[in-house]
Amino acid sequence: MATKLNMLPEDCLSTILSFTSPADACRLTIAASSLRSAAESDTVWARFLPSDLPSIISRAHSQLDFSSKKELYFQLCDSVLVDGGIRSFSLNKLSGKKCCLLSARALSISLSNEPNHWSWTSHSASRFSEVIELKTISGIEIEGRISTDNLTPKTTYGAYLIIKVSDRAFGLDSIPSETSVSMNECLVTNTGYLCPLDNKKQQLESLFFMNRRRMMEKRVVKGEGRRPCKREDGWMEIELGEFFVGGKGEEVKMNLMEVKGHQLKGGLIIEGIEVRPKC
Repeated sequence: MATKLNMLPEDCLSTILSFTSPADACRLTIAASSLRSAAESDTVWARFLPSDLPSIISRAHSQLDFSSKKELYFQLCDSVLVDGGIRSFSLNKLSGKKCCLLSARALSISLSNEPNHWSWTSHSASRFSEVIELKTISGIEIEGRISTDNLTPKTTYGAYLIIKVSDRAFGLDSIPSETSVSMNECLVTNTGYLCPLDNKKQQLESLFFMNRRRMMEKRVVKGEGRRPCKREDGWMEIELGEFFVGGKGEEVKMNLMEVKGHQLKGGLIIEGIEVRPKC
């Protein structure tokens, strides 16, 4: 196959390779040294970059420095802060599909500016200048919004709340929170816990608060009761739901609501909500 391709002019070969994928182009540079020049050309990698690239570059929080379209592609894969540093944009390394992370500052969080309830602070593990940490509150309401203009059409996306739980956390795993993702008239709901499963703590709570817990759970919609999962970057994530991007100009709302007025909770650290392709 590589021998037959070598017979083609490089510009023709580059055009052909531009209809493959970033993963395929990278494999060709390793598998066949004679194809490397064509596979690394701007003609190929320009096609893998998003069509609204000028807008993304203009929104970047700091100037991007690159010498080729391939270098720019992988720079975007590592994520770039945009919109004054409150959002992060990136590309899926294998597919080139768009990903977006809304920082806590880009979310609507109930009572977030009340210092008795929440604290805005920096965190060494975060890509953003600020995260928000819960001091104490009886109910949590978080909402994020994103336009499908910022995502890849004809793609199924998942929305994930990115969190950490401090050593002094309390009340976060008493009952599941209600999660939802909505677009147009379509609303998908589920449930999830804000804290990883702690069997010992759960057993103690069952002994002392079983009746109260059962009463509170009746107020929550039925769902899977998802638990946070660890991420490679050291944070944890809980899936809020998924949606399909059919076109542009639509707004997606992502919510998490913890039932109010029942139990104080604290120690939750929120980095933001990530929206990324599921396939």
